[in-house]
Amino acid sequence: MKLGFVTVFLVNSVAAYVASSQRAFIKRASPLVEKDLSSGRTPEKFVSLDFTSDPQQEIDIETAEHDHSMPWKSSINPASEGELLYMPFWEWQLSFMKETLTDVRVLSCSDGETDFAYNENLDKKARIVNLSVSSKEYRKIRMTYYDAGDGTQVFNSVWYPDTKYNLPILGLDILAFNKKKYLAIVDFQPLHEEEGDHAAKYEHILHPIKEKYESLKGKMTSKFYDETQFFSQELLFSRFDDENIIEKELMPAFQEYVKAHMDLIRNTECNSDERAFVMQRQKEYDTYSAERDPATAFFAAMFGDKWADDFVHNFLFSLSERPTSTENAGESKSQGKKDRQANGTQR
Repeated sequence: MKLGFVTVFLVNSVAAYVASSQRAFIKRASPLVEKDLSSGRTPEKFVSLDFTSDPQQEIDIETAEHDHSMPWKSSINPASEGELLYMPFWEWQLSFMKETLTDVRVLSCSDGETDFAYNENLDKKARIVNLSVSSKEYRKIRMTYYDAGDGTQVFNSVWYPDTKYNLPILGLDILAFNKKKYLAIVDFQPLHEEEGDHAAKYEHILHPIKEKYESLKGKMTSKFYDETQFFSQELLFSRFDDENIIEKELMPAFQEYVKAHMDLIRNTECNSDERAFVMQRQKEYDTYSAERDPATAFFAAMFGDKWADDFVHNFLFSLSERPTSTENAGESKSQGKKDRQANGTQR
């Protein structure tokens, strides 16, 4: 009887360990799992895996923030002097997230085939680092920093609210080229198709902030994006050539928009009945963005077509749907080559 009890105990313990291993692996698995789970489907790509081996250990935010020698204090290009232009934005955001978010968890940057956490092109003296986290407030927050010396500096971040909140997505994209041309975009990107539905609820929060920063009141062209889709009337947008604007206006404006978004989360009641709608609109946002993001051509030139395409669809916009027809895929490749020949980074 004692032997039988021990045997049952051991069997149950092993079963519990395997179950917990499955959950841990899925939590740290690729964005492809995220796509399947969000739609209620079984993540078929992973059902045949052997979960009896040790799962990838979960990484805490403090460890993740120092991966790949981050935060970088100098460029990969030795010809560039001084600190990286947008690294203070990365550092401030990480600090803010650690101080304000609840139950922060580091997400995998892998799609099951490629780990997008870091890549570099030593010949062209360029590198990219990525970090993705979740919390009780946000389904996903991703951060990207691209360093190519004085030639190009980029910081990009997107905050997806947890689907229990029917709230806009917070997006940031700031770029610098040759220390002469600068581009900045910060916005509460609406999920609602009708701008009026978004404006009535959120834009009165942003208007007083935007009014304080004269240099950030520019208008976005329609070259790549339709400003009536997933962009608000209180979009912060600017093309400028005075680097001082970054410290004097862009940084404080960015911080105020981030804090306002966090306050909006805190002051909004959860509504589980709208989860399906919010998830669907976040998927549509990802698909819309993946199809139009001119950075795809830029990354293809630096890291190769396959890496760039997978990076955009499986990491940057991991809920996006790829073109289904050969014709659409051909059109996308053709357009990508045209954009790359023109200016792959211009918005």
